[in-house]
Amino acid sequence: MAYASHFDELSTGNRLRRIGKRALGRTGWIFAGVAALALAASSFARVEPGNVGIRVNNIAGGVSPHSLGVGWYFAPPGTHIYEYPVFTRYYTWTSSDTEQSPIDESFSFQDKNGLSLKADVAVSYHVDPTRASILFQRYRTSMDEIIAGPLRNAIRNAIVERAAQLGVEQIYGDHKAELIQTAQQRVQQFFAPVGLQIEQVYWAGNIVVPQQVLNQINAKIANEQAALAAQANVATAKADAEARVAKAEGDAKAIQVEAQAIRTNPEIVKMRAVEKWNGQLPTYSGPGPMPFIGVQ
Repeated sequence: MAYASHFDELSTGNRLRRIGKRALGRTGWIFAGVAALALAASSFARVEPGNVGIRVNNIAGGVSPHSLGVGWYFAPPGTHIYEYPVFTRYYTWTSSDTEQSPIDESFSFQDKNGLSLKADVAVSYHVDPTRASILFQRYRTSMDEIIAGPLRNAIRNAIVERAAQLGVEQIYGDHKAELIQTAQQRVQQFFAPVGLQIEQVYWAGNIVVPQQVLNQINAKIANEQAALAAQANVATAKADAEARVAKAEGDAKAIQVEAQAIRTNPEIVKMRAVEKWNGQLPTYSGPGPMPFIGVQ
């Protein structure tokens, strides 16, 4: 009996071990299936609307020459798809910590006399879809890193080069627009061949000038305005005087003409008196005849 009981215990243990192995086997297959599904899911990437994709083989180092449109694409391990925007995007480099970056990204530059200036600058841009692969092959990075690196540096250098040829009054005044337009043209010419289309570069605020210099500029502007106003007043007074002189000369000329006419024909005096007569005889007292103009 003891032998039979021991045999039954062995049989039960064997069955339990077999059941455990089968359970472990099923669990392993389940884990393997989940892992396979996860691997398959991670092997696809989606190009979002408004972008083009560039397929890059990180193992072989190859870049697809053809841009990928919107949709899902097979991207096995070792393959990455970069996205570049084909719609207009904007970025502002500003000193404000509430804008696109918490750090001061404003541009610093100098005038021709070495005076330090600062300004917030913004840019609008998009990528030419037919040249997106060229853009990636040039910089081999994401769009955000291109904006933060090569594009920012190009705009800053263009502003610095042109500002160094101008005085602070020109930069703050009549050359302010020309300065940023010149920078825009240079940046456009630089990036167009590689597919980055710079639509516009523009000031995103006032150019920051040291307060003392700004006070001097404002004082000079005020003096110039006052001088212009004084010149305008002088011109007005001169014009008025010339008008009065011209009128006086005209009146004198008229009197001369009239006097000459009277000397030539005294009857003009009588004619003028008749023209002004209201039909009433004048009141007169005293000896002698009543003075009046005889009318023939």
